Amino acid sequence: MNTTHLINKALKLEFLTLAEGLHLYHELSLPEMMAIANNIRYQLHPQPKVSWIIDRNVNYTNVCTSGCQFCNFYRSKKSKEAYITGIEEYKCKIDEMLQLGGDQLLLQGGLHPELGLQFYTDLFKTLKANYPNVKLHALGPPEIVHISNMEGISYEATLKALVAAGLDSLPGAGAEILSDRVRGIISKNKCNVQEWLDVMRAAHKMNLVTSATMMLGHIESLEERLQHLIFIREVQSEKPMDAVGFVSFIPWPFQDKDTVLLKQHGVQNKVTADEYIRMIAISRMMLPNIPNIQASWLTVGKQTAQICLHGGANDFGSIMIEENVVSVAGADHQFDAAGIQRAITEAGFEPHRRNQRFDFV
Repeated sequence: MNTTHLINKALKLEFLTLAEGLHLYHELSLPEMMAIANNIRYQLHPQPKVSWIIDRNVNYTNVCTSGCQFCNFYRSKKSKEAYITGIEEYKCKIDEMLQLGGDQLLLQGGLHPELGLQFYTDLFKTLKANYPNVKLHALGPPEIVHISNMEGISYEATLKALVAAGLDSLPGAGAEILSDRVRGIISKNKCNVQEWLDVMRAAHKMNLVTSATMMLGHIESLEERLQHLIFIREVQSEKPMDAVGFVSFIPWPFQDKDTVLLKQHGVQNKVTADEYIRMIAISRMMLPNIPNIQASWLTVGKQTAQICLHGGANDFGSIMIEENVVSVAGADHQFDAAGIQRAITEAGFEPHRRNQRFDFV
């Protein structure tokens, strides 16, 4: 393959094939990859602005039947630590978020075997009745598949009911690696690749704002990482012209502390700073039709995330007032609003607060 030709293809915002992406990943140095990705970033976002957001994660339950081998958060229904969050606790958490300037709730939890569609629609309606201006960035494809299967209805019908109840946007949670080989090992009870993608297709037809994620650094191959990028790129290219679709892509390294993958299988997170920055850069090159790339400071730390801003990333994510899933597997970095803005400024950019649609606020 002609490396110069492929670089020019990427700079023209043309789709790279799997083989072409692999070639560039292996042949280019890290500075070269960063320079190309940075060029693409400035084509899409000409100003030196980096976005960030204030929101809060609230887990509606920790009961989950998925049994993912990388997750320390979930509990069985019979566990003494199992819970379903009550409305008074939501109010306390939302009031605190509002005092800190936030206006978005990231609602995630587990695949509870007894919580059907009515539970979620009632919850969303109650939250919106009490806090009409708070945005609900909630659930994800695995939950939509789970609820749809419980109710015996389509993904479209499930999403329509949730939107009517107050759902504002759909996170790209539960993607892990979009490879059925990988998913069959690390999350065999969770939705498969086709189901994950089909939920997003349905969401885009309804003009729901969505995002996409990747958890890397466990048992997947580089080829499977890049195929993951191609899958979400293809779904994005299928969306209606007037739909937002995937507004961002967020890759983050597997956190291994006390996980089944580590304790029983010896699988460790070996993603170095160099490898993560490379992943940000190749993501920017492979995803010209997804506007924003987020650097996961929560999992890689401040300095690595700052370098990513010079290698394709243009978003620094949320200050995460509360985070209970990744943190229990070892992610322990923290920011407040002043700290995240300072980190962006230190990296040579202008911090601009955004909403989930990536409008500056």
